[in-house]
Amino acid sequence: MPTIAFGTGSKWKDQVSSSSHLYVFTAHRLSHIDTAQYYANEESVATAIRRSGLDRSKLFVATKWSGQAGVRESLEASLSKLELKQIDLYLIHSPDIVHNMAEDGREFKRAKQDDLAKTIGVSNFKLEQLQQLMKIAKIKPVANQILFHPYNYAQNKEPLDYCASHGVVVEAYSSLTPITKYPGGPVDKPVQAAADRLGATPTQVILSWVRSKRVVIVTTSSNPEHMREYLAVGDLPPLTEEEIEVAIDAADMNGFL
Repeated sequence: MPTIAFGTGSKWKDQVSSSSHLYVFTAHRLSHIDTAQYYANEESVATAIRRSGLDRSKLFVATKWSGQAGVRESLEASLSKLELKQIDLYLIHSPDIVHNMAEDGREFKRAKQDDLAKTIGVSNFKLEQLQQLMKIAKIKPVANQILFHPYNYAQNKEPLDYCASHGVVVEAYSSLTPITKYPGGPVDKPVQAAADRLGATPTQVILSWVRSKRVVIVTTSSNPEHMREYLAVGDLPPLTEEEIEVAIDAADMNGFL
């Protein structure tokens, strides 16, 4: 699974296919595309993929079951809109949409067995919900996509450890929350110090911190320059242990949020 994904949240409806956003595909460095049935933009994603001219084998496409219809019906609808024969990763968008975990799990298993989904996973599952699923699942989820940033690291540490010990990849969305929603918070100073040392931006430092936790980044922007900024994270030297653990990890220890 590519370690950084282009997220196409609901705000991207009718925009994903525009020329200004094709950079994320044609750059050949960002091949992981994350969408969802709920976002109502899978057709736009298909158009963008088609216009990019990239071979299907170069792309990793993930979408999510919305729960608005059955698993099989929803997956077939998503495949049709995305103009694909198989999804690389099919996720349960939220535990709230699960009608019966055992029954829905069997439907996801069939989707994989029938080669409609190469891998299956979940999104927004808390530790207890993931543990419950792991007890009954015949095919284990390969990923759990969650809200993850420095200010909720402490509450996510146990789930991260659990996922690591069970071979579940954690994907993170909204990792730039400290910058976009809570500027001036306690993480700003250590992030800026690391940015100054690396000759990087605070955004790149936070994304580098996410990578240090072995977490896949799901991020987005309507600005190609910002996407280049995100992609350049992979070229940065790693953060030091002190920057990660002493400074950024500890930023929310006093309950900032």
